[in-house]
Amino acid sequence: MREVVNIRWTILFCLSLLVLADNVTAQKSKSKAPPPAAQSAEPPIRGPNTKEGASQASKASKVLTEIMATPDKGIPSDLLAKAECVAVFPSVKKGGFIVGAQGGRGVASCRTASGWSAPAYFELKGGSVGLQAGGSATDFVMLIMNESGMNSLLSDKFELGGEASVAAGPVGRTSAASTDAKLDAQILTYSRSKGLFGGLSLKGNVISPDKSDMEGTYGQGVTAQTVLTANRNRAPGEVQVFPNTLTQYSARKAN
Repeated sequence: MREVVNIRWTILFCLSLLVLADNVTAQKSKSKAPPPAAQSAEPPIRGPNTKEGASQASKASKVLTEIMATPDKGIPSDLLAKAECVAVFPSVKKGGFIVGAQGGRGVASCRTASGWSAPAYFELKGGSVGLQAGGSATDFVMLIMNESGMNSLLSDKFELGGEASVAAGPVGRTSAASTDAKLDAQILTYSRSKGLFGGLSLKGNVISPDKSDMEGTYGQGVTAQTVLTANRNRAPGEVQVFPNTLTQYSARKAN
């Protein structure tokens, strides 16, 4: 009888060892298992020739930096904090006699959940009638203040004062003292020529994507809508200077 009991205890002991060994093996397998794959970041967007795009981004960044360096005579900080997108058109050319025309290229960025977007490239074209002679180069800055204005920027092209309401923007440290109805405009515009900076309505001018700079910087088929909703880190490093500059003066993220 004692021998039978001993055999039973031996069997139970062996079974316990087997169960324990299985548990240890399972724990080791779990510890060696690779961690779940991290969610892959969005792929970068890069075109075959970023040289011109980098030049435009650098020029726009310089214009914005110089304007913001004189807060008493620059863009009110509270307006910039409210803007959904910012566009800068450096050295827009204007010339002619009696009937004139102006045109230039610029860069725009919009707010995203991660900060200012990758920069998109646009053209500004328009005409004017009046007594004028010779030529000049003017820097233009535009604050797109709301979603409606941003939707206009994302379209194939739009006319300032047509599809999007536009007004000359106020100048100074703050716009709080201004009760003018122009603050309800979708887009506020500024100009700087020969060192003088101030609000100027660009009603009648047309803005459209610059396909040449867009394709060179981001590749064929990449649209302004794709770029303006993309994290700036997806853009080539050499063109990130513009959204990085915007971040220095207004770091708010999109709601």
